Amino acid sequence: MEKLNDLPERLARCEKENEELKFRVEELSDFLENAAVPLHWVDGNGMIIWANQAELDTLGFTMEEYIGTHISAFHADQETIQEILNRLTNNETLHNFPAKLRRKDGSIRHVLISSNVLRKDGKFMHTRCFTRDVTPMIQEAERKSDLLNELKESEARLKMAIRSTNLGTWDWNPVSGELYWSDECKQIYGLPPDQPVTFEVFSDCIHPEDREHVQQAIQKSIARGSDGNYDIIYRILRFSDGLTRWIKVQGMVSFDDEGEAKRFTGTVLDITDRKEAEEKSAWLAAIINSTDDAIVSKTLESIITSWNASAERTFGYTAEEMIGQSILKLIPADRQDEEPRILSRLRKGERVEHFETRRVRKDGSLLDVSLTISPVKDELGNIIGLSKIARDITEKKQEEQRKHDFVAMVSHELKTPLTSIISYLQVLMARSIKEGNEFTASALARTETQAKKMKTMIQDFLNLARLEEGKILIYKEAFELHPLMKEVAEDAQFQTAKHKIVLQDCDEIIVNADKDKIGHVLMNLLSNAIKYSPEGGNITIGCVVMEGKVKIYVTDEGVGIGQADQKRLFERFYRVNSDKLKSISGFGIGLFLVSEILRYHNSKIEVESKEGAGSTFYFYLDL
Repeated sequence: MEKLNDLPERLARCEKENEELKFRVEELSDFLENAAVPLHWVDGNGMIIWANQAELDTLGFTMEEYIGTHISAFHADQETIQEILNRLTNNETLHNFPAKLRRKDGSIRHVLISSNVLRKDGKFMHTRCFTRDVTPMIQEAERKSDLLNELKESEARLKMAIRSTNLGTWDWNPVSGELYWSDECKQIYGLPPDQPVTFEVFSDCIHPEDREHVQQAIQKSIARGSDGNYDIIYRILRFSDGLTRWIKVQGMVSFDDEGEAKRFTGTVLDITDRKEAEEKSAWLAAIINSTDDAIVSKTLESIITSWNASAERTFGYTAEEMIGQSILKLIPADRQDEEPRILSRLRKGERVEHFETRRVRKDGSLLDVSLTISPVKDELGNIIGLSKIARDITEKKQEEQRKHDFVAMVSHELKTPLTSIISYLQVLMARSIKEGNEFTASALARTETQAKKMKTMIQDFLNLARLEEGKILIYKEAFELHPLMKEVAEDAQFQTAKHKIVLQDCDEIIVNADKDKIGHVLMNLLSNAIKYSPEGGNITIGCVVMEGKVKIYVTDEGVGIGQADQKRLFERFYRVNSDKLKSISGFGIGLFLVSEILRYHNSKIEVESKEGAGSTFYFYLDL
């Protein structure tokens, strides 16, 4: 009865407790709903059944888009979510399990998931998953990792750059005396990498003449009040081989608060090659400034970049007046076409040697000069400029002109009486033959031969004089080559009984040239072949058509010509110096005239020869 009397009170108490419990549940639900930590529930099938606002804000979805969707739709790594579900199914508790969630905008968030499973009567009800967004920390870690990698790469690049420049580094503690040299530094001084270094070892390798100077520079840099800079060039004696090397050393001293030197670091570079180059440049500069030849450098556009003292004396212009000006300023108006032709050859890498021409001085007077022009190339072989040496040959040209005038005058005066002598010899020879005086006829025939040789030499001197005066004119015409070759071959055959003149392959070939001058060239080559084949043999004159040109050649079986003589064979007055040829007459004019005539035909005479095996002279003409 008493218990029944307490029932209303007990019911009222229970009702109050239920109200409090309901309030707490609502309070907890409200807390979870508005908690700052993202939270969601997933049922046994992996479907999301609830999520708080923080979860939705983290991923950018609305409640309708998120609830009822399989959890795998929001994971960037399907293997990871599958492992999470498997673990939870096996009743494991997850704590800070790393995963990647995909936001609605496609971006990825790095999270740590903590979760466990709520079961009822042993049956899987749902999971409670707390999500911690650690993306900022991951990004910061990645940034630091990237920065670390960049630092490592920068350090590697710095080391590579140091190695590529052969730059050594050093570090000296003036207080403790410790000295560090890098491997590159030890290599410069000639020490093995594993050998320790002391300041005494360093001092011993300094060249005796530079030791005091170096020590004074070090003391000055580490002294109180110094700016700490150290920059010096001196010589060392390498430990490994004792060779003298020039080095450039730079450094900086660090001072403590009391102004005492506490650290001295820097670099060392072997500059021996540079010093030797500087010395060579100094010698070259001295030679250039003291020579009597004008030495000028210019660009590929003919702009002058240097002008030595002799150029000032030769042309009358100062360096200030000419540097930056075009070289055309020195070229006469009627020779302006020379520069483009010279540049064309030089751009091909050719060298122009002993090119004789005229140039204009500042006072307007003309100057005879001999030019030697060479291309200037960089380390890769690219032509970056031109070097020109101009020699004043005015006196030489005047002397040559006087000589040519004398030769022309004497040759002309000799030619007339010699012609009369040959005529009288022929008359006497005919009379001797008629009278049957064989000895007299033979002697007169020999005399006539020698007289004709003299006449040929006199004619060569006259041709040379005309050539030098520019009086040799070229009259080009189209003509058939075979008749001319046959005529010359037959005339040459009359000069010799020891040789057989053979004509080959010249039929139906038409060239455009000066017929008389080409005839002179061929006769000269055949005459030489006869003279320089004293033992006789075959002499072949022939033609070969090739690539729009005809190659004309004369081949003998004579004494041959050495390589050294071949280079100068076509110079004026040059004769081969050989004991075998001392008895052969001549002044070295014939081949020079041949060379000049062919030059007027835009061709040149060439030779292939070997001592004791004969020679072949050849040239090309346009068809």
